[in-house]
This record gives sequence, C-alpha cells and structure tokens, in this order.
Amino acid sequence: MSSPARRDFLRCLSALAVASVGVPARSQPSRPLRFTALGQAAIQTDLRDHPYAGFDALAKYLARSDICFTDLETPISGPASEAPTIKTVFAKGAPPEVLDCLKLLSVNVLALSNNHAWDFGTGGVLATLDAVKRAGFTCAGTGANLAEASMAGYRDTAAGRVALVSMASGAIRAGAAATETRAGVNEVRRDASGELDADDRARNLMAIRAARMNAAYVFCYQHNHYWEKDFRVTPAWQQKWARECIDAGACAYVSHGAPLLHGIEIYRGCPIFYDLGSFVFHTKTTVGYYPGEVWDSAIADCVFEEGRLVALDLVPVVLNENGIAPDLFHETRGRPTIAEGTDAERILARLQKLSAGLDISRTGAIGRVVLS
Repeated sequence: MSSPARRDFLRCLSALAVASVGVPARSQPSRPLRFTALGQAAIQTDLRDHPYAGFDALAKYLARSDICFTDLETPISGPASEAPTIKTVFAKGAPPEVLDCLKLLSVNVLALSNNHAWDFGTGGVLATLDAVKRAGFTCAGTGANLAEASMAGYRDTAAGRVALVSMASGAIRAGAAATETRAGVNEVRRDASGELDADDRARNLMAIRAARMNAAYVFCYQHNHYWEKDFRVTPAWQQKWARECIDAGACAYVSHGAPLLHGIEIYRGCPIFYDLGSFVFHTKTTVGYYPGEVWDSAIADCVFEEGRLVALDLVPVVLNENGIAPDLFHETRGRPTIAEGTDAERILARLQKLSAGLDISRTGAIGRVVLS
C-alpha cells in the first residue's frame, strides 16, 4: 500500500475510534425489533406520478416495520450535482420527490454505497447525502471523507438503537471512492489474489465493532459488483466476508448488486441475505436484456430479540418488465407488487433452491423460514 493510502487508513481508524466514543449511550430495547429489508431501489421517478394496482397493499404491509431498509441506487439531483459521469442507458439520477415516495412506503434507512453514487460526480455524492438527511432518513456508505463514509448511521426506535454500516465493492470508478480529502463511497476492494484488501477489511470490521458499542442492533450492507461469470452464483469470498461481519457484531448482512435473488443463510442465529434483487428497477434497457429472474424479488421481514433472529418471513415481489405505454415506458416499468398465485410459488421455490439447508414453509403467498 502506498504511503498516502496507508495514511488515509490509519487516520480513518483513528476517526472511527473517536466517533464511537462520541455517540450518546444507546437506548435499551423495550420489545422485539421488526427489520424489513427490501431489494435495491433503482428508483428514478416517483411511483405516485402514475398510480398502479398493488402500491397501496405494499405500503400497508411495510408500515408495520420499525426499520425498513433499502439501497438507494441512484443519486438525487441538487444544486451541487455535477455533469453526468456516465452517458449510457445505465446512468441513474432522480429528483428529490422519489425520497417522499420511499417515505410513504415506510423506508427510513438507506444505504448510499453503490456503483451509481458517483453518476453526478463528487458533488452529486454530497447532494444526495444532503437530500437524504434533510428528508429524515438514516443513511451510511458515503461521506465527505473516508472516515465519514465508513462510519455507521444510527436510528433510535422503540425497540432500541439501530446502526447501519454500508460499503460497496466492484464497479467503483476512479474518483468515486472516498479518501481522506475527497467525498465518496466506502469502498471495499479485492487485491490481485482475489482476497479483500486488508486495510478495507480492517476498516469496515472496526466500523461494525464501534457501532456495536453504541447500538442494540448493527446491520451490515454491501453493494457487490465483483460477480462470478454467472451472476446467479454467490461468490465464495462474499460468503466468507458476510460471516466475518456477523462475527464482528452485525446481527444481519444484506447485499445487492447482481439484480436478482441469491440465497439466504442463517449464521450464528443471524440472517445473511446474499442478494435480494430489486425493489424498484427503473431501467432504460430493452425488453429481454435481462433474464426473467431479474423481475422477481422478495421482502425479508425479520424480527429480532436481544440481537438474534426470532422470526423471518419472505414476501415474494414481482416487478413488471414492460411499461404501460410508449410515452411512459421507462417511468412505469420495474414497479413492485406483492406476488400472488403462481408468481409467489415460483419466487419462493427459487429462494428455497438457492438457500441450501434452509426450510421455508408456506402460509398462503408468504414463506416462513423455520428457525431451530
């Protein structure tokens, strides 16, 4: 590691240690915590602009959550936003109104670390961070410097204080990663041997441990683009890393990146969601560009008590690949609806197949993980 990079690392560790002392004492849980994890939100227009059947039922279901979490996979436009850094159909960007839409769906915690965070440059990273905080969300994964991007975001609930540590791996373009002097993403890189960079790994494990000192529950998020040749396959390195995050004090690990479902693991009484696919998927790609599985997702409805998972329901979600009309095609595709019938059966069967060793029973259109 170069001297400047080593200096960034050491100063970041020092800042994390100081920050852990500066957080007020955590509140004591008074009851179990309901944590709901969604697929990633590649939301670029307000879903309420074009009402559709299924939105209200989704909002009603999610309203039961103490914490409703997703990854905001789009920058929010603002005065500080810079010129687009990507000019293809994969570029993302959204007005602040999409945040109001997510709030109506009870989303209150956002990961900001992903490969699209820098689509409006460094100014766009800061504009998004400002908009999200002003809207009242708890967030993590980006910051004005590496220390801030690595730190947990905290939210107090009646069930105790919750912390989020958020990171991103792969497809983070030059200039997008946070440094000691530059705003950006909390990046976790892989080295030439395919292992996680030792300093990135140590920094994020310390962030989890620091958060655990100040919160009853710590959730770890990773946006991953270090895919296998077949992006349906969960990388072995990611499985190892997710367990390390749990060992460090996280009560759950959630990931997105490949836009489709991967398996679920229960490790030491804590859930690992290797990929929950997409919750909203506004994309300008052509119909058929992605395989059919991309338009299937799931809501992970978790109940925790004293840091351990005590219940887990899986609610299948289906997204529409086609828009409603030529002039509204991109704005009205990739919208979520709670799945029923054969759609629900297909999604739950896929999750069962992907989640070796997990027993998923079914109650109607909802799957319940049998916990030992």
